[in-house]
Amino acid sequence: MTDELDAAQRRVEQVLLGGDRLYTRQEASDKAGVPLTRAESLWRALGFATVPNEAVVFTDADVEALRTTDELMSAGILEPELTIATARMLGQHLSRLAEWQVDILRDVLIANPELAADERQLGRFIERLVPALERIQNHAWRRHLTAYAGRALATSGEELVSRNEVVGFADMVGFTTFTRRSNEAQLVSVVDKFDSLTAGVVADNRGRIVKMLGDEVMFVADSPAQGAEIALTMLERAEADPDLPLLRAGLAYGYVVNRFGDVYGSVVNIAARLTSVARPGTVMVSRELADELANLGPYTVRNRRPVSVRGFSRLRLAVLRRSDEEVPSIPLVPDTPRRKRR
Repeated sequence: MTDELDAAQRRVEQVLLGGDRLYTRQEASDKAGVPLTRAESLWRALGFATVPNEAVVFTDADVEALRTTDELMSAGILEPELTIATARMLGQHLSRLAEWQVDILRDVLIANPELAADERQLGRFIERLVPALERIQNHAWRRHLTAYAGRALATSGEELVSRNEVVGFADMVGFTTFTRRSNEAQLVSVVDKFDSLTAGVVADNRGRIVKMLGDEVMFVADSPAQGAEIALTMLERAEADPDLPLLRAGLAYGYVVNRFGDVYGSVVNIAARLTSVARPGTVMVSRELADELANLGPYTVRNRRPVSVRGFSRLRLAVLRRSDEEVPSIPLVPDTPRRKRR
C-alpha cells in the first residue's frame, strides 16, 4: 500500500509541476540564462522553500517561468524592485489558494479511497482537475483585471496609486467566545457563511475585499454611498441569519495609498478604531464620511461625542443608519484591544 501511495504521489506531482524534476538551482538558472542570485531572490519572494545546492527539484516549467520574468525585466516592463514585490504578493496569495484547493482534494480522496489507491485513476483525475482550475482562475483574474483597468485607466497616473476611498471593517461580535464553545465543524460553518455573505455584499455594491482575517473583513469602496450600503447590508443580513453572530462595522473616508492589493494610511487606522468602539449591529463612521453622507436621502448620520482611542486622542465619529430606521440612544463601548494595525 505504501508503494502505491508513493507512486500516486509522484504521479500527482508530475502533473502539477508540468513535468519531472530535472535541475538543481544552478542548472535551472543557467538554463534560463538568469544569474543565480536573481533567481534565488525571486524564488524566496514567491515563498518557495530553500533547497540544498545539489537537490534536483526544478522542472522545465520553472526554467521557462524564470526566463519569462527575466525578459520582462530586461525589456523595462518590470523594475527589479517591483518584480520582487510582485513575486512576494503572488506567492502570499497563491499559497493560500493552493492550501484551500488541496484541502478540497484531500476531502475528495477521503470520501473516495479507491481513487487514491489507483495510481492511473488518480492521475487521470488530476489531469482533468488542474486544467479546469486553471481556466476558472484565469477567467476570474481577467474579469477582475478588466474591472480595475477600466476604472484606473480613466484617471491620472497619480490616482492609480492613491485616491480618496471608503475603507471599512466589519467583524463578528463575540467570535472569541463562540470559538471556545464550538466544535470544528460549527466554526468552519460560521466562517464560511461569513465569508460568503461579505463577498456577495461587497461584489453587489462594486466594492473590493482587501483581506479576510478570520472573524473580520476589510473592504474598500470608491464612493461614500457604496461604502455605506456595503456596511449596512452586511449587518442586516447577518442579523437575519440565526446561524451568524451580530456584526459591527467601522467606516472612514479619505486619502489612501494602494499597493499590491492592500491599502495604507491613517484612514485605515481610523476605520479599525471605529469598529472597535461600535456596538453590536451598528455602523460607526468618521466625521468626514458623515459629512459626505449627510445629504444622501437613504441614510441618516448622528454625530457622537469624540472618543479617545489608540493613536487618536479625540476621534470624531457618527452613527450611520438608514433614513427610515429609528435611531435609539446608543452608548459607545470603550476601545477594546484588537489585533495590531498599521
